[in-house]
Amino acid sequence: MSDQTSIAPLAVRERFMSDPTLGAGNFLDRAVEANPHRAVPFAFSHRLDHRGQVVLRGHSLLDLVALRDRYAAWYHANGVRPGEPVGVVIAEGLEPLLHFFALTALGAVPALVNDAMRHDVMVRYLSHVGVVGVVADDTTRLASAYRKDPQLRPRFLSLTAEVQAFDAASAPLPEGYPYQHAAEDVVALIHSSGTTGTPKSTMLAHRQFWEGKQPRMVRFPAESYDRLMSLMPHTHAGGLSYFMTTTLLGLPTVVMSDWRRVAVEPVMEAFRPTMVASFPRTFVELATGELPTEGAAKVHSWFNTGDSAHYGHIRRLVQLGERPAGLIRPWLLPQERAEQAALPGSQFVDGLGSSEMGMALFGQVTSPETERDDRCVGTPSEVVERAAVLDEDGVEVPDGTVGLLAVAAPSITPGYWNNERLTQSFRQAGYWLTGDVAYRDAEGRFYHLDRTVDVIDTLDGPVYSLPLEEVLLADCAAQVQDCSVVGVPHPDGGQRPIAVVRLQDGASADGLLEAANAELAKAGLAELAALRVADRAEEFPLGPTGKVLKRELRTRHAGLLSDAGPARP
Repeated sequence: MSDQTSIAPLAVRERFMSDPTLGAGNFLDRAVEANPHRAVPFAFSHRLDHRGQVVLRGHSLLDLVALRDRYAAWYHANGVRPGEPVGVVIAEGLEPLLHFFALTALGAVPALVNDAMRHDVMVRYLSHVGVVGVVADDTTRLASAYRKDPQLRPRFLSLTAEVQAFDAASAPLPEGYPYQHAAEDVVALIHSSGTTGTPKSTMLAHRQFWEGKQPRMVRFPAESYDRLMSLMPHTHAGGLSYFMTTTLLGLPTVVMSDWRRVAVEPVMEAFRPTMVASFPRTFVELATGELPTEGAAKVHSWFNTGDSAHYGHIRRLVQLGERPAGLIRPWLLPQERAEQAALPGSQFVDGLGSSEMGMALFGQVTSPETERDDRCVGTPSEVVERAAVLDEDGVEVPDGTVGLLAVAAPSITPGYWNNERLTQSFRQAGYWLTGDVAYRDAEGRFYHLDRTVDVIDTLDGPVYSLPLEEVLLADCAAQVQDCSVVGVPHPDGGQRPIAVVRLQDGASADGLLEAANAELAKAGLAELAALRVADRAEEFPLGPTGKVLKRELRTRHAGLLSDAGPARP
């Protein structure tokens, strides 16, 4: 990579913070206008050559604009107009971001779809959204699904390759291009995992999705040596959020198309990132087995969002890399980042967020010196106006009492596309309900215990699955690589917790249930009624974004605690 910097000057970044028109629909144009290094590559894709070596290809801001305009010309020629939703079903990496740029530049609304979604679910989702067209890497299965119900078929169903090969000179862009967004204009639709039916479609609005990210312009590490590896799914709000940040900063970023360790580690060694951003899925793999010492040699920060990560994995990752002595918080002001001797190890910034929250609204920083504090997600970020734990009637409960996590912030989604009733069900007492169970301590720190749908209803009261998982991963680490705790019916009534575990390479499950229950008893937590080992990938099902599908585990093991007694490994 070139030694020439692509990072925007501090004065430019400070202006972004106060620009009232900047938002998710025009951040590429604003970056091109303001960054004097607009011709220097900053966004990197990757591939393997014929020898299996990693090849990095850099794209400058000007390169991205040229690609965007060519794609936009194709969409416009195919009748896409402002306000119309368009399905984008493209493999992860830089490509779906280019389609996002093209459609928003036309004022259209990209419905970004993870291509790992089941095709029957995908058709239902796209039909619910009401897309006028779909662009996909492979249209075969989609076309077959639409043939079963031709009335659902949109105006066009086209291959990504067709858009890539389009001769932009043959079709002019519309007058007034690029589109000028109003603050409330919807600029993208992001789907949920869909494990309970047709996925929800979260709206991202032009200004709303930028709210809260302004401080990153001066606090996000962006020194001349900084490089980010983005392992986020870029059809998800998390991936889009990080790419918005790095585009405005001009921060060198490799946009990964595969989150598995076998693909990630060689790119880490070639790119030498100082920061890695991901959902927990990749951090589980990187923290398993031999640590990626060479690829992570320069890493000073790991950024996690979506579901909060587990301490058992975090504590291994922070042993890697090196960090400036002053880097003790997620984002420091430039004047605070004085040149100091590097400290061994890195920091893990664990952010609890979602597409609906618009960004991670809670953050906890762990370094090698940090004491263990299971399930603490820290304090609310500065964009949060109010954060509380509520009872089912919307009344705030006292500190230390478990309830429903609720937030009020300008970054919160406008709601769900074509589903106002669902939107209203998440609003209560002036807050947005995040779908999480939590409590707050007397110092204002929040502790994340479970998703509301995953709470285990025993005869003795609710049991929360995440604290149990923490113990298995941290205190039974010699045997347990990953795990998921769910509740299943018991013959005596109610549910009991069971664990589905993936073992460490070469480990045995002998005595694991007894050892796990002994550790749970020490922590004052409910014991497991049974334990199952997932030997194959299909026995530990993951959704399109890498989340464990607990609903499937509950269904699969619903009869585990029969009258025959608890099952053993």
